[in-house]
Parts: sequence; structure tokens; C-alpha cells
Amino acid sequence: MLAVIKTGGKQYLVSPGDKIKVEKIDEVEGKEITFGEVLLYDKDGDGKKVDIGDPLVKDAKVTAKVLNHGKGTKLIIFKYKPKKRYKRKIGHRQTFTEVEILEIKS
Repeated sequence: MLAVIKTGGKQYLVSPGDKIKVEKIDEVEGKEITFGEVLLYDKDGDGKKVDIGDPLVKDAKVTAKVLNHGKGTKLIIFKYKPKKRYKRKIGHRQTFTEVEILEIKS
């Protein structure tokens, strides 16, 4: 069983039991959430019975459990202009929510 869900402006290929890191979701750890934006649903996982949404698959939902919240690795943004004495160094750490996919319903 496979599904492609959309959350936080990104798309994720998921199946039951997967643990994925998505953009930060404001939910308490341990709570179950439902992703309603399912773009593709494959019941068997073999590619023979695939429902492709236009743009979403009707009545398909993915249930997940929030495991934890955290920050990703640090990214360094360095801007430099030669011969102009300009340089700028900035760091960034993106927040995320780790979820475990429990079930996919159609």
C-alpha cells in the first residue's frame, strides 16, 4: 500500500510503518493527525491498481502519529562580493516534525 501525500508545500511517498520528517506541524507529541491531501493511492503497492488524483484522490486519507519535533542540520549561507569588501555569513536550522504513518484509507 503506497500513497503520495502533500504537506508543507512538499510531496512525500509513504506506506504504513514509515517514519518521515515533514515541515513543522503544531500538534502535541503522541497525537494522531490526518493528512487529507492525497495525490496518488496504490492499494497493492505493485502499480496495477493506482488511483491518481485530479488534483486529489477523493475520500483518501493518511493517518499518522506525531513522534517528536526537532531542528535539522545547520546550513551556512555565505554571500561574498569580490573587490567590494562585502561578505555576510548566516546560519539556518529548519524545524521539522517526525511522524509515523499508521494507515492509509481510501
